[in-house]
Amino acid sequence: MTQPAKSYYRVMLGRQSVHAADCLAGGFIGADFGIEQDLSGQLPEEWRQFNAAFISVFLAGHPNKSKIAAGLACGALWTVAKGIRNGDVVLCPDGTGQYHVGEVQGGYTYAPGQVLPHRRAVKWLPLTIARAAMSEALRNSAGSIGTVSTITEHHQEIEQFLAALPGQAAPNIVATDPVVEDPVAFAMEKHLEAFLVKNWAQTELAQAFKIYEEEGELVGQQYGTDAGPIDILAVSKDGQRLLVVELKRGRASDVVVGQILRYMGYVKEQIAEPHQTVEGAIIALDDDQKLRWALQMVPSVSFYRYQVSFKLIKH
Repeated sequence: MTQPAKSYYRVMLGRQSVHAADCLAGGFIGADFGIEQDLSGQLPEEWRQFNAAFISVFLAGHPNKSKIAAGLACGALWTVAKGIRNGDVVLCPDGTGQYHVGEVQGGYTYAPGQVLPHRRAVKWLPLTIARAAMSEALRNSAGSIGTVSTITEHHQEIEQFLAALPGQAAPNIVATDPVVEDPVAFAMEKHLEAFLVKNWAQTELAQAFKIYEEEGELVGQQYGTDAGPIDILAVSKDGQRLLVVELKRGRASDVVVGQILRYMGYVKEQIAEPHQTVEGAIIALDDDQKLRWALQMVPSVSFYRYQVSFKLIKH
């Protein structure tokens, strides 16, 4: 599928959209995170470099926060300040079930002493999208936890909403990817991560682990690291063990062992406290003999199969 020339983001305008009115009136999006300094000239091209420099700054101002929370905060701040490019589209909820749509039109500015001081100029479009009008997939992405989330994979649907603006041509609809042999199964498996997170309490893993939270908010889903995004990061209920969960749609090969070990190594070095151990869990539709052999030598990594069921009920 052809990738769009611009990216699309859901951006929260303060906790529970508390600063939405200010942003809409002032023509900007922004972030805070308690880092009270001008970041001009301190925004590298890679978020990893920014995190390396500012995680310690965040922790100094938030001594009760974890390294996980610090990494998420700094990553979100970099995305708002630098990662989002001019011309990218943002969807911002206002707390009433409506998403306001804007186009980013300016570089980073700092507004000390004001709400969401790390800012980007935005041209708000004369369009709001009701959450109820979104597809379930877009609702899930737009409703994810955190200050900012990427929703570019839903660009076709978003562009259909934008086509309602005066003077806009209707977008081309791309047909189902012909490479996918079983579109129904693919569509169901595509939402494996969202389903697992929503139903975590019913899984075997939930007996010992919970998905990582900060201040009651779920932050352990798609946690960004230097080694790549971790699908799910969980912590044991006694706080002594961290669990890296890697999800694979379909059959998993032995290649995934190296991938999850890379994530686990990063978590051990950069995130885990000295008293915490790090474990891994691979979840896939099926495995093979090579994977079984590899896992025999890595007792800290477990394997789980998932099942996708489909039922027709006659009325």
